[in-house]
Amino acid sequence: MTRLWSWGALLIGVAFFLMPLYGMTEFSLKMRRGEYSFDAYVTVLGDPRFQATFGYSVLMAVLTILCGVLLVVPTAFWVRLKLPGLRPWVEFITLLPLVIPSIVVVFGYIRLYNTSSWLPLTGSVTGTNMLLMFGYTVLALPYMYRAVDTGLRTIDVATLTEAAQSLGAGWVTILARVILPNVLGAVLSGAFLTFAIVIGEFTMAALLDRPAFGPYMQLLGANRAYEPAALAVIAFAITWACMGLIQLVTRFSKHNRVAR
Repeated sequence: MTRLWSWGALLIGVAFFLMPLYGMTEFSLKMRRGEYSFDAYVTVLGDPRFQATFGYSVLMAVLTILCGVLLVVPTAFWVRLKLPGLRPWVEFITLLPLVIPSIVVVFGYIRLYNTSSWLPLTGSVTGTNMLLMFGYTVLALPYMYRAVDTGLRTIDVATLTEAAQSLGAGWVTILARVILPNVLGAVLSGAFLTFAIVIGEFTMAALLDRPAFGPYMQLLGANRAYEPAALAVIAFAITWACMGLIQLVTRFSKHNRVAR
């Protein structure tokens, strides 16, 4: 009886999530009256604004991932190796983006870095792009840090570091050629989560007036009917592709560790 209730709860949960997705997908295929077609998808994918905004967001995602890796991997490594007492404080700091709304963060950036401030980043396109990248890095910090920290837990950081130092390796070499390859699966998991966050983010890009994918989705949704549904399906597919890649990377990393 308990097993029956468990399966029933599972089926209800699956239906709860899949039925809206099915309805949205079906609606996106009804752009041509009286028959199903991919006209909405063709229209969206052929829109120059879609290509420009999606390309911009992909570029920002890649830069954000690089910035996050350069920030998080050395920090998590040093905290685990030399400063374990600070670990609760670092974890608390990395959780702050989850409780501080992104609109508060971006308004703080605008106040600190506007054209009349000591560092006028918003006065140029390059500066505003950098500001947006830093904002995305902050938003992704909880996910990237926990992914890397979990990866570091699975290896003996102290022993690997001492062995590398005994062979004459410096700190940069230890990080790049010893630690990073051993936590590469965890870093890639954090990278895919960061990619999904950046692709769908709206608030920061809109307030900083950047041509990102999130504001484009909102603009299209305010002016069209079928195309926004198609765009939502595309964004959903991208997000789930990232989640699937995380699973593949995790399994591949576990397989490699077992093989060793």
